Amino acid sequence: MYLIAGLGNPGEKYKYTRHNVGFMTIDYLSAVHGIKVKKIKFRALIGEGMIGGEKVLLAKPSTFMNLSGESIAPMAEYFKIPKDKIIVIYDDVALPTGKLRIRPSGSDGGHNGMKSVIYMLETEKFPRIRIGIGNTGEIPMADFVTGTFSKEDGEKVTSCIKQTDKIISEIIENGVESAMNKFNGMSY
Repeated sequence: MYLIAGLGNPGEKYKYTRHNVGFMTIDYLSAVHGIKVKKIKFRALIGEGMIGGEKVLLAKPSTFMNLSGESIAPMAEYFKIPKDKIIVIYDDVALPTGKLRIRPSGSDGGHNGMKSVIYMLETEKFPRIRIGIGNTGEIPMADFVTGTFSKEDGEKVTSCIKQTDKIISEIIENGVESAMNKFNGMSY
């Protein structure tokens, strides 16, 4: 089984903000694969289904971004999901808007949600998909990530989100390295 967790903040106030790209991705995967993400367990909304011929657990932690690990770690432990089968999807201000980056491991890169996940899993060795939201530096970071997309940026991010289905299938079927070779560095 794979755990596919999208990071974000719960509630209508944050629904379409830059920081909620992970939640938006889980919503997209849920719709494409008919996986209802409605059960409340492990301080998250979760749903079970199939992607790429494998059983998956889609998750949207409801802990708020900075405590995401407090939801993901107990979930992974309960379902006995190996860390290399936990795929975390989140926004990245260091990447230009509409750019994707896949990695098999790595640091938190200053992302507080990832800092929590790494701390609670006690490792940096799990796959992640970062979706670029850019940052001009003109707006304070907290305001920027909790702000909404312009029409043009929203279209770029939506195109990225639509690629995640192919990326996750590739990871499941052929591994992270294969997904990196096929999708890293592409702009949408």
